[in-house]
Amino acid sequence: MNFAPSGKLRAAINLGNPILAHAAGDGGAGGVSVDLAREFARRLGVDLELVVVDAAGKSVDAVATERADIGFFAIDPARGADIAFTAPYVLIEGSYLVKDDSPIRANEDVDRAVHRVVVGKGSAYDLFLTRELRQAQIVRAPSSPAVVPTFLELDADVAAGVRQQLEADARDRPGLRLLDGRFMVIRQAMGVPKSRGEHAAAALAAFVEEMKAGGFVADALRRHGIEGASVAPAG
Repeated sequence: MNFAPSGKLRAAINLGNPILAHAAGDGGAGGVSVDLAREFARRLGVDLELVVVDAAGKSVDAVATERADIGFFAIDPARGADIAFTAPYVLIEGSYLVKDDSPIRANEDVDRAVHRVVVGKGSAYDLFLTRELRQAQIVRAPSSPAVVPTFLELDADVAAGVRQQLEADARDRPGLRLLDGRFMVIRQAMGVPKSRGEHAAAALAAFVEEMKAGGFVADALRRHGIEGASVAPAG
């Protein structure tokens, strides 16, 4: 079981999910996922190297191709071919945003043939809505932070994403509103290339359970001022 064959633990960090990671002033990154990666590297007794990307799909690709040793992802069956996931450590809501004058009032109104729904390419909600929406057209923005700008630029009908990101966008741009409720629960987990074997996957899974049970994840959410995300139950 070797998590760091290069001599460093390379952790893929997705800045496209503001709940879990953010850009740091030194050009690096910070956040809940970085805290977890740093703690795991400390326990392994190796240095940490961050592989910072701006979209979920790039993070998945970095781990699947072993350019990173671990990563932080929303669990989705489409991502499971090359990556072994732990149980989730954080639960996040996926929500819809529309313009104030939109006739869309509820989540059930979204899936209509006349509607265009903007998502972040390769994100958990892109994968989920690609399976679930039967009539609405999906339009893919380059990344999750680009969803609302793309939604406005294209004069689309709905923006879909992480509720906290959409709430922040709505505060900054008058004339937008979130629909009540959620269309999915995003289960954020850690992952390791399946090629590293079952022992590596089991060790990472055990680490996540300890981080939840011991309060590390809850403390990290508080430390970074994250609201609206909750610690996942024991796996």
